[in-house]
Amino acid sequence: MTRIFVTHKIPDEGIKLLKKRKSIKLDIYEKDRQIPRRELLRRAKGADIILSLLTEKIDGQVMDSAGSQLKMISNYAVGFDNIDLAAAKDRKIIVSNTPSDQVNESVAEHAIALIFGLSHRISESDDFTKAGKYKGWNPNLLIGSNVIGKTLGIIGAGRIGEMIIRRMHDGFGVNIIYNNREPKPELEKKYKARYRSKMQLLKEADFVSLHVPLLDSTRHLISIKELKSMKKTAFLINTSRGPVVDEKALVSALQSKQIAGAGLDVYEHEPKIASALKKMSNVILTPHTASATIEARRDMSRIAALNILAFLDSKKIPNQVKL
Repeated sequence: MTRIFVTHKIPDEGIKLLKKRKSIKLDIYEKDRQIPRRELLRRAKGADIILSLLTEKIDGQVMDSAGSQLKMISNYAVGFDNIDLAAAKDRKIIVSNTPSDQVNESVAEHAIALIFGLSHRISESDDFTKAGKYKGWNPNLLIGSNVIGKTLGIIGAGRIGEMIIRRMHDGFGVNIIYNNREPKPELEKKYKARYRSKMQLLKEADFVSLHVPLLDSTRHLISIKELKSMKKTAFLINTSRGPVVDEKALVSALQSKQIAGAGLDVYEHEPKIASALKKMSNVILTPHTASATIEARRDMSRIAALNILAFLDSKKIPNQVKL
């Protein structure tokens, strides 16, 4: 019997797939909240496989608490910065994740929504109207700016970045500049995208959208120097990982009007958010929900389960993370 510990309830698609196997015993943390660390260590004991969320830190302590029979960690997330990959490698534990076009589509749409929400001051207008402040049309009321014809800077032109580039170029006539580990001639040909160094991109872009994984090299990728390089009329969008942006530096840049605003779905010290950000009318905050669509979450559940089933069947794991 293979014991799988699931650290949080996930959509039924994946659970149903796992329950079909009579040789699998599922232990699912029953509360709809992040599992406390002590409970995680206790419930992991004896697990052959852990199906984890990005909110749980799966380090050597968790792996050792589970026991030497732990052979796989199936992460219900595209990223895997919550897992100590070196510790997993030392213990010969396989790690997998859940990349999906559905997830990429959802995150791309969310980033685009933040761009339009900021430029058209949607959140501010909603608050203003609901507060009963609207007394009639006024030509100077809550003036925003057009997106068409502006310059969008994409840092990290992977699958999500490219989805945004296609939609914004084809649909809204936005000028595209991008920064990536390597130039992408195909992007440049299809969307007239222009490659820029990070600092040059920041100087030119009206919107800067971040789409990089959290690595040592990307932690505080955007900090004081970078924010000072941006236009005072520019907006910063982050739907990647919170620590990619130095949150203190961002607060300072917003307070001093160094940049015009920000749209954030992720935070440096999640779930904590700098209190100053919550008070700013030119900032849109969402609770790490860029991938929160029915389609995306179902797909992630299914992929997490299929990764496990492939491992149990001694087949190639579709989304195995390189350790």
